[in-house]
Amino acid sequence: MTLFFYVIIAVITFIAFLHAWSKKDYDVSRTIVINQSKADIYSFVRQLKNQPKWIAKLKDSKPVKLKFKGIDGKEGAMVYWKGRKNIGEGTQKIIKVKPGHVFETKLLLVKPVEAVALTYFAAKEIQPERTKVVFGVRGYLPFPYSVISIFYSMENKFGNDFDKSLQNLKDHLEDQQNA
Repeated sequence: MTLFFYVIIAVITFIAFLHAWSKKDYDVSRTIVINQSKADIYSFVRQLKNQPKWIAKLKDSKPVKLKFKGIDGKEGAMVYWKGRKNIGEGTQKIIKVKPGHVFETKLLLVKPVEAVALTYFAAKEIQPERTKVVFGVRGYLPFPYSVISIFYSMENKFGNDFDKSLQNLKDHLEDQQNA
């Protein structure tokens, strides 16, 4: 019985050490160059209703429900979604709009796990009709996710989805330009 007690204390101590040692803040972003004007890209991206056309998780697995509130593309606009397990359920609210430059939203995930994150999108014109785009997410990892992130980083979790989303955005906007 005493050995069992010591093993349990050792495991709890080890997990507490991992939590204390782990990085709790994360910031994952990806960049792509799109052959389109900064204004056209920005006006498309800031519309929440356009997200199913380019966000990888929404495009690949259509949500069961999408409900919009407010004036799309303006601060305070919001979308509620509910879908299968891979997209879960939550809300996204526009919290910052700097026309042509920065667009930020606050994500509140309810299912499959509860989490809050900030997504951001920025565009910088390199040349006329050629724009560098950055898309990312930042947030905080509470226990036990901070410990899990040591073995499965947020870079791994979001990186491929962001690469795919930006490629979807590039394909969609450049196809529309050529049509």
